[in-house]
Amino acid sequence: MGELMTATVPLDAIQSDRAAGVLLAAACGDALGVPYEFQPPLAAGEQPEMRGGGLGPYAPGEYSDDTQMAMCIAEVSATGADLRSSDSLDRIAGNFLRWKREGASDMGAQTRQVLGAVSHVGGAGIAAAMRDAAAELHRRTGLTAGNGSLMRTAPVALAYLGQPEALAEAARAVSELTHHDPLAADACVLWCAGIRRAVLDGTFDGVREGLDLLPAGRRDQWSGWLAEAESKPPEQFRPNGFVIPALQAAWSAITHTEIPEHDPGRGSFACQHLEHALAAAVRVGDDTDTVAAIAGALLGARWGSSAVPLAWQRIVHGWPNRRAADLNRLAVLTAQGGRTDHAGWPGCARAPRPAVAPLMLAHPHDPGVILGNLHTDAAAAGAGAVVSLCRVGCHDFDDVAVANRVSTWLVDQPGANAQPHFVVDQAARMVLELRKEGHVVLLHCAAGQSRTPAVAARYTTLTTGMQARSALAELRGLLGAHGWTLNPELRQVVEQL
Repeated sequence: MGELMTATVPLDAIQSDRAAGVLLAAACGDALGVPYEFQPPLAAGEQPEMRGGGLGPYAPGEYSDDTQMAMCIAEVSATGADLRSSDSLDRIAGNFLRWKREGASDMGAQTRQVLGAVSHVGGAGIAAAMRDAAAELHRRTGLTAGNGSLMRTAPVALAYLGQPEALAEAARAVSELTHHDPLAADACVLWCAGIRRAVLDGTFDGVREGLDLLPAGRRDQWSGWLAEAESKPPEQFRPNGFVIPALQAAWSAITHTEIPEHDPGRGSFACQHLEHALAAAVRVGDDTDTVAAIAGALLGARWGSSAVPLAWQRIVHGWPNRRAADLNRLAVLTAQGGRTDHAGWPGCARAPRPAVAPLMLAHPHDPGVILGNLHTDAAAAGAGAVVSLCRVGCHDFDDVAVANRVSTWLVDQPGANAQPHFVVDQAARMVLELRKEGHVVLLHCAAGQSRTPAVAARYTTLTTGMQARSALAELRGLLGAHGWTLNPELRQVVEQL
């Protein structure tokens, strides 16, 4: 079958943010769950941390096989390929074998048996051989409905945001590469349907909508399993290596976690539901990284990459040498059918520079914070860390250690941000954290005229207690000659924090 391109739907800025959140939040859930896999459940009041360890020599923030296998799919989906085609499935299957050889830090027993049976196969037909091996395993054992295909399914949803029926077909095709039991494919269809709806509309309604994409004879059964998850606390769903309790555990953690009141002045943000629900998913116990990765994909689709704490974004990483920016790039490219915008984003080497003069001014209350724009030379500024408030290219500021380059999702247009209060607050707190580590920090947006002063003002209030309006007025005096154009939404955001 020839290579096909998926049909896409135009996404606005907020929908693009939500698409970007899918792989990022899944990876963060994975890394958050790694230290606790098959360990005793967390004690009451203990908060999960990305501290590494677990079943392998994982570094803090390193994700495991859940996200590693999702990367195998995302590398294909990000090209705009139709994942139902034989060529695409061969490429995915080939990536699975490459992962087995090069990067598998952990591997489920079922996946190990299937991949082991086809390790000698290569090229065209590898997907068919893999499916045959999965079918043979099912014939011999009857036990092929593990959670291993559900944990990696998120990229499939992003490839078919405008095509629910094609989404269901692709979810089944990719699941069946290693998991022959139709229950595993059903779970992938439901979860992909949930991700699709969350990206498009910002709701969790799509999981139940996905029932209509299942064979009629299994819809009532799955409806009952979803209802059970909605009625019982997450801890009821262990062990969860089987795909049904794995999905139930993730769905229960999401639906039983209260959405916080949006009260930015008191440090409460509705989008913190994402981190609270991921903590609940880890608290389930047993296969913690997988349950949290499953939950993270749907939570990221609902709340966006802008809702993922920057402390997590800074350290999340894993095979094949992917970090937060790479996860966002693969997700957005998948949602856009493999196409970049007119400037080559995402994936351009350098972001387009605005027609403004370079900016390099010290923060009025902290000379270790340099206010700049995309023209600013980090080395000339003496900066060992960068907090970017705009789109950046893959090689922008690459003279700064990658672990000290932190990017936010913040659009300088009123109404174009899902979580503007949370992002501005997170960015200012990240600057504060980097300063505590001893870094000179370059804080910048594209032109340095709106987002930069907004976050700089929040930094002032955090470090000095100055009122927001006074902090903004002070920065206007400092930056007025450089084209101060703070948009009204950001002004309101800073004043409400």
